[in-house]
Amino acid sequence: MTKHRISRRLPTMLVCLTLAATLGISACSGGATTTAATGSASAAPDGGGPAASAPRPAQVAVEPANGARSVSPVDPVKVTVTDGRIGDITLAKPDGGTVNGELAADKQSWTATEPLGYGKTYTWHGTATGTDNKPVEISGSFTTVSPNKQISGSLNVGDNQTYGIAIPIALTFSSKVTDKAAVERRLSVETTPKTEGSWAWTSDTSVHWRPKEYYQPGTQVKVAANIYGVDFGNGAFGKQDLTADFTIGRSEIVKGNTQTHHIQVIRDGQLVADYPVSFGLDSDPGRVTHSGTHVVMGKSATYSMCNPKYNYCDVNVPWAVRISNNGEFIHGLASSVWAQGKKNISHGCVNLSPERAKEYYDQALIGDPVEIEGSTQQLSPADGDYADWTYSWQDWTKLSALNG
Repeated sequence: MTKHRISRRLPTMLVCLTLAATLGISACSGGATTTAATGSASAAPDGGGPAASAPRPAQVAVEPANGARSVSPVDPVKVTVTDGRIGDITLAKPDGGTVNGELAADKQSWTATEPLGYGKTYTWHGTATGTDNKPVEISGSFTTVSPNKQISGSLNVGDNQTYGIAIPIALTFSSKVTDKAAVERRLSVETTPKTEGSWAWTSDTSVHWRPKEYYQPGTQVKVAANIYGVDFGNGAFGKQDLTADFTIGRSEIVKGNTQTHHIQVIRDGQLVADYPVSFGLDSDPGRVTHSGTHVVMGKSATYSMCNPKYNYCDVNVPWAVRISNNGEFIHGLASSVWAQGKKNISHGCVNLSPERAKEYYDQALIGDPVEIEGSTQQLSPADGDYADWTYSWQDWTKLSALNG
């Protein structure tokens, strides 16, 4: 409405009369106006659309704040402009490079699209132009945290692999984790079909995810440990992110009974094999095969057995399938064929003939459950990394740092 402005030197009555004559309204009437202090647009005096806001200088906000220190390298990094648009913008690295970022379509914000490094200072450079068409400098700097220690992690599962229906997801750290809750918040498991499960801390350096029940065959699993930049406590931070996408294979459950001296292989609900075996010697607690739900942990075509307590070492056995960390395997042993299906004489392992052991070995998957009953000793969490199924679901969920 610039064409209707009147010099402040004119008498007030003349201003009112001139406006009245020009706009066709009563002299000095009280219509809505634009408030320069707030920049809000009011209705035009003739009842038309809103009047244009008064031109304003660009207002620039940077995140993290200028001068911030000990910033996590994964905290949001952004510059936002109101009452204007970004003209050019860079976030400079200390080595002379620039951080990758994305400018919004309206040019009113820019967001970094890559994680930053530890212990580095980053500097803003750029300009924004306000609605008053005047440039405003974008500047400032911040420094990321310098950890006392960086803790790395490793997963027991890998991309494009197929596992059995009882596989736990195990994330093991290189050092003790103090702030377990902070770490657990950055862990996720996505399953198709949806599968109920929970994380549980099995030690200060290991957290596992286990489903409430065995997975459905064919389940697709995506695990992500977004631990880079996470404060682990006591000045330690996560070193790198980890991911894995894998598949659950067919359903196979091995059921064994130490009193019948047999194991049965049940695949997709059907009995496909019934093997005579010899379990651990019943009369010696140090040799008894433990009852409980074991999980296949690994496979070796040959494996060297050693047990100094019982005076043997370098005993090579064929087709060895590890089912716990306490020395229990399903493997071939020709010298015990005479006892298989009749009596228990092993040192805790499940002995089959070499031919039957190979038949089982060839189709076993890491993560298959092996359910054993009938012995005097029970499998316990002390028996190793894959003893997750020794917990009831209620007790398992109590081990989450987020349920305490």
